[in-house]
Amino acid sequence: MRGHSASAQAGARPVAATGAGVGVVLVTRDRRESVCRTLDRLAAVAGDAPVALVDNGSTDGTAAAVRAAHPRVRVTQLPYNAGPAARTIGARALDTPIVAFNDDDSWWAPGALERAKAIFGAYPRLGLLAARILVGPEEKLDPTCPAMLESPLPPEPDLPGPSVLGFVACGTIVRRSAYLSTGGFSPRIGFGGEETLLALDLAAAGWGLSYVDEVVAHHHPPPSGVRRSRNRTEVRNGLWTAWLRRRPTGAIGRTAELTTDAMRRGELGALVDAARGLGWVRRERRPLSPSLERAARAVDRAEASRSAGPVSRNRRILSPAAHDNHGKA
Repeated sequence: MRGHSASAQAGARPVAATGAGVGVVLVTRDRRESVCRTLDRLAAVAGDAPVALVDNGSTDGTAAAVRAAHPRVRVTQLPYNAGPAARTIGARALDTPIVAFNDDDSWWAPGALERAKAIFGAYPRLGLLAARILVGPEEKLDPTCPAMLESPLPPEPDLPGPSVLGFVACGTIVRRSAYLSTGGFSPRIGFGGEETLLALDLAAAGWGLSYVDEVVAHHHPPPSGVRRSRNRTEVRNGLWTAWLRRRPTGAIGRTAELTTDAMRRGELGALVDAARGLGWVRRERRPLSPSLERAARAVDRAEASRSAGPVSRNRRILSPAAHDNHGKA
């Protein structure tokens, strides 16, 4: 792989104009108390950064509570659950060149947004920054972070840290123009491994994705395990992502791996769910370039060497227990 950038396709690489301003997007659903606590924490560290909240069809009065407690927050109240595509609605509601994503139980450490702004200004090809995530009151390092720090992809001099093909959405910062130019998170793919498709699309467009250990986010999920329905969704999303973007050999390999895992775990419904999407997947398929497929295979091999479970592999080096998108599915 040496000499082949994980984010380089044929043609010139994009270079964004730099500018001031970082905005924050939060997505929530029926988590009124949690999102209000998170907004309190953001208000203490984000300064004058504009905040956009997208309510994914809550029925617990979330939008009204936020408007009352945080009148400066730009609230978009959806009558339906848009899933992770709600982040794109939030990004469009802001006009800042940099957008930081949080869930309703994650927020940024003091100074994180200012540091991210400086990094995006210094690295104009950077499209996505994956932050270091500290989980819970104990501030345990999210297991994704050391995996990204030890990325198997070769270093790129025009990026601020290891090049990656995955991230955890609740602790991620994007260049707005790059994010929107790819369409953002797919409206067809629900919560559960949705990060991989966006990562591949950003890299395919020539944008760099990098893990930056000095930018820190906090994530305090409630004490709950991964729901079986979430496992089923993640397997389905993993199959769709493979069929949408991987070249034939890579797609076949991922399909075999995910199918075997689904059968072993009794998640045969995930295979049926994936098969139902074959029509639109065929229409929207855009295979990776050979160089980017090699990068994706390098990530596959690194994850396999960690003996990761099937769900975590869907998310590209992600820990399923740490990233249950509570109440948003």
